[in-house]
Amino acid sequence: MKLNTKNTVLVGFAFLSICAFWQMYDNLVPLILTNTFHMNETLSGAIMASDNVLALFLLPLFGGLSDRCKSPLGRRRPYVLFGTLAAIVLMMGLPLLADSYHAAPAGSKLALFVVVLGMLLVAMGTYRSPAVALMPDITPKPLRSKANAIINLMGAVGGILYLLITRFLYSTKSDHYISYFPLFLIVGGIMAAAVVILMLFVNEPKLAAQQKRYEDAHPEENPVTEAGKALPPDVRRSLTFLLISICLWFIGYNGVTTWFSVYAQNTWNMSLGQANTCLTIATAGAILSYIPTGNLAGKIGRRKTIRLGTALLGGSFAAAFVYTLLRDEFHPVLYLLFMLVGLAWAAIGVNSLPMVVEMCSGADVGKFTGLYYTFSMSAQIVTPIVAGWLMRNVDYKALFPYAAIFALASCFTMGFVRHGDSAAPVKKGLEAFDVED
Repeated sequence: MKLNTKNTVLVGFAFLSICAFWQMYDNLVPLILTNTFHMNETLSGAIMASDNVLALFLLPLFGGLSDRCKSPLGRRRPYVLFGTLAAIVLMMGLPLLADSYHAAPAGSKLALFVVVLGMLLVAMGTYRSPAVALMPDITPKPLRSKANAIINLMGAVGGILYLLITRFLYSTKSDHYISYFPLFLIVGGIMAAAVVILMLFVNEPKLAAQQKRYEDAHPEENPVTEAGKALPPDVRRSLTFLLISICLWFIGYNGVTTWFSVYAQNTWNMSLGQANTCLTIATAGAILSYIPTGNLAGKIGRRKTIRLGTALLGGSFAAAFVYTLLRDEFHPVLYLLFMLVGLAWAAIGVNSLPMVVEMCSGADVGKFTGLYYTFSMSAQIVTPIVAGWLMRNVDYKALFPYAAIFALASCFTMGFVRHGDSAAPVKKGLEAFDVED
């Protein structure tokens, strides 16, 4: 059995554009809200959190709608095409409105900015689940962890590309007003190029038909339930525990990533640069581990790989707490610790989505992809609030025990997941499936 790497990379361009956008959104929109429109941090924070709230409804909705799409372009590409085009048009309005407000402040311009921003978030929400669902649509089940590793790498490339462009365009600090229109324009160009590549070089109907022929030839890998039918009780139980686990490890991990810079400054006397370096090393550790952890899942199974990842994640957070008890200043050993955090997160992230969609039929992949995001996004809405309350009302040192408890709890709940693992490689008729374009 051989993964068609070329097709997987081409499909990954959709995720590359999504990650480039969100890297820019998280980086620039808070600056525009606070520096240009002079919003207070509470109100701007509420606006920044709205994307996660919208995602709770939009991602499952449009994932399910794409499952039922019968377009000649395929089930997913129409959503990616029109969602991306709408997002590009809307996002160009943000810096123009900000520049106009700076030149001549007016409440109507601020109101219009917020409206356009809301429409942009809706546009982005229409195609994230369909874009991610395209990978399992065209990939045999036993190879989805390896394919998801490539998709994650493509997403990382999108984020890094944005950061490099930003460093080139805004390399020096200025006391004057800065227009971000050139950066929005370049990111819009990246998104447009990505969707052009997807539309020209990914023949979704052909690849989906190929996948259907493969599934018909290998009934032993067929889904555990038919399209639209209720899951058997044992599979539903596994899915429930898997979704609970997803929520738990996102609560732990995002609690740390949200508050780490504040924690590091107040507890370890670290500079912002040192704190960001730790998070960058964690990201680098994840990027380096995507492919190896995907391969590991192919050998020992996704469930075991995820449990190893959650145990390592919880152990790393516990070790960080111990470090806090022993030292109150930065030490380079923290870099190694965050490299392990990145490794653990890669082992979890590469394999969790494939496990979710393994439990459904090919006709329900979009719906189940949306379900995955519902639980992960719910955690990301809750954990900044809970972790922040603990740090403020209990102690800053409560952050890492909090994260470790939830990470280790997810390791425990994963023990009840009995479905969605990698199927044993099948040799019959694989050559017929592995066809190059």
